[in-house]
Amino acid sequence: MNRTESFPLAVSLIVATGLMGWVVWTERPVAPVEVAEASLPMNEAVSAPEPEMVAVDEIRVAELRAAAERAPEDVQVRIDLGNLYFDARKFEEAVSWYEAVVALDPEEVEVSTDLGVAYYYLDDTDRALTQFARSLEVDPTHAKTILSLGIVRAFGAQDLDGAIEAWEEVVRLAPEGPEGLAAADALERFRAVH
Repeated sequence: MNRTESFPLAVSLIVATGLMGWVVWTERPVAPVEVAEASLPMNEAVSAPEPEMVAVDEIRVAELRAAAERAPEDVQVRIDLGNLYFDARKFEEAVSWYEAVVALDPEEVEVSTDLGVAYYYLDDTDRALTQFARSLEVDPTHAKTILSLGIVRAFGAQDLDGAIEAWEEVVRLAPEGPEGLAAADALERFRAVH
């Protein structure tokens, strides 16, 4: 690979890292599940997670698992378990809880999208793309899903035209939202090197 070919590749990798970091670490619902039998300690302040691995709180996991066993139809407890594992980058565990959520509530587009992202992180591009298609069946204008679709098309499927199409759609749908701004940035960077 010569120097001319390596520069666009390097820029593409930087863009991919930034965009996937944004998808993983933003817009995570932080509302805790209420567990009736125990008063759960809450952190003094809830802040956006740092872009690094978060340790799994095994006590919280045990409490949530117990709540899930007591309430097999409780979607929120399963979302919370999936999110705990997702934030800790334990994607296999997150997938099983997210799959349970979409089985119980196929309209849960945020979790469906996070499930697609988790599949991507498990190197399963095809399942990620299929999951994003399911999310878009529920909400064809869901900006986070379309942004994630663009990322996986670009860096998982090596479909730059498809990625650009997705990101242009995000910019059209949410020009001032965080997804639209991230998509505009990705488009600008790709166009600068391609």
